[in-house]
Amino acid sequence: MSKGQLPRWVDYGLLPALNLIAAFIVSGLVVVVIGEDPFEAVKWLVYGALGYGEGIGYTLYYATNFIFTGLAVAVAFHAGLFNIGGEGQAYVGGLGIALVCLAMDRFVPWWITFPFAIAGGALFGAAWAFIPAYLQAKRGSHIVITTIMFNFIASALMVYLLSNVLIPQGTMSPSSRNFEAGGQLPLLRNVFTSFDFGQSPVNLAFFLALAVCVVVWLLIWHTKLGYEIRSFGKNPDAASYAGISPVRITVVTMLISGALAGLMGINVVMGEQTRLLLDFAGGAGFVGIAVALMGRGHPIGIILASMLFGLLYQGGAELAFEIPTISRDMIVVIQALVILFAGALEHMFRPAVVAFFDRFSSNTAEA
Repeated sequence: MSKGQLPRWVDYGLLPALNLIAAFIVSGLVVVVIGEDPFEAVKWLVYGALGYGEGIGYTLYYATNFIFTGLAVAVAFHAGLFNIGGEGQAYVGGLGIALVCLAMDRFVPWWITFPFAIAGGALFGAAWAFIPAYLQAKRGSHIVITTIMFNFIASALMVYLLSNVLIPQGTMSPSSRNFEAGGQLPLLRNVFTSFDFGQSPVNLAFFLALAVCVVVWLLIWHTKLGYEIRSFGKNPDAASYAGISPVRITVVTMLISGALAGLMGINVVMGEQTRLLLDFAGGAGFVGIAVALMGRGHPIGIILASMLFGLLYQGGAELAFEIPTISRDMIVVIQALVILFAGALEHMFRPAVVAFFDRFSSNTAEA
């Protein structure tokens, strides 16, 4: 190991763990300031997420959303692109899923609708990412700015469609009609009846998310395209000199990223709500940024980080119920601290850890 480099287990395991511990220490101090016991808070946080079947179900449900959006951000990261538009891409992807379900749910069973819904979500999510990708590749428009703008455009588009086009006649709620059985993804509580998931909405989309993690791992680390994406992300000039087209990689990577974000709607639209609603993405596109950072862009890390944020979401709801002085806003603060230490302060401990391992390597070599 050369000077200044860290073992992979340190880079992908120890550093994120240190950031997480620091975030929880600061969060504990915040809990102490408001006059509550931080250990009691941790007890209810963990119990709410993992202490009973329904809590586990909700934790897995939230984690499923974050796996999709985290993978979307991570794929773009590998090409040196900061896709901050996962929220809008998931939103529009949900529209594609809903259109498939509305067209097929009365004629075929769910398992026939399912692959078409996957294709619809991926296609609509990719299409929503295409224009920012093209503008970045051909016009030099910054991907962060354009994808943020497209989040707002997606929101406005969905308000119009749900209020004027997809809304059932005679109703006031801006949503589509409920899907029939052919457009509803089975809930795990109906599939694994021996385990008590309570009334949690966790569904088969969880296994789809795990399968997509395997596909992304194979794509990024075991294909020519993945090698080109990583090469372009590491050094665009060298990649271009080697014959890798910056335009092609930028557009293709963003299409893949948008497609992954679009698949999030499978979990919510087809799995939980069984209809298309306003704001169903619920901020998962932005949480995916923190998930990708904490998971170091690797599918295994993204699964673990998604589970953590799923724990914070579900356990936080239980914590706010059991200890009223710790409000829902306080839970958001704790989540924000995790995001802060995993994202903006990601390299806070790196110089000290690098210095320690350099010193350790030198002492080992001398001995």
